[in-house]
Amino acid sequence: MNLKINSRHVEVTPAMRTHLETGLAKIRKHFDHVLDASAFLVVDNAKEKSLRQSAEITLHLKGKELFAEAHNADLYHAMDAVVDKLERQVVKHKEKIQDHHHEKHFE
Repeated sequence: MNLKINSRHVEVTPAMRTHLETGLAKIRKHFDHVLDASAFLVVDNAKEKSLRQSAEITLHLKGKELFAEAHNADLYHAMDAVVDKLERQVVKHKEKIQDHHHEKHFE
């Protein structure tokens, strides 16, 4: 999976990249058909302290895109929250595309 990280008002450190890659590895355990991912990390001067740091991730799947964003006072907590949201979306998508209907054979 290719991970592309963009940022505004923050420099992406190797620790941040590793943190995101570790979180996205959790998602790959559930669903292996992720083509690539785009992350956008932002630090703003919002009045509310809890909305200053935000993380957005878009997962590109075969035939579908999943998007999630999270805000927090700490950027690492925002990254964790957005990965958790995406994990729930991926599990839901996986359940939808799996065929749970078994044919019943009547004799």
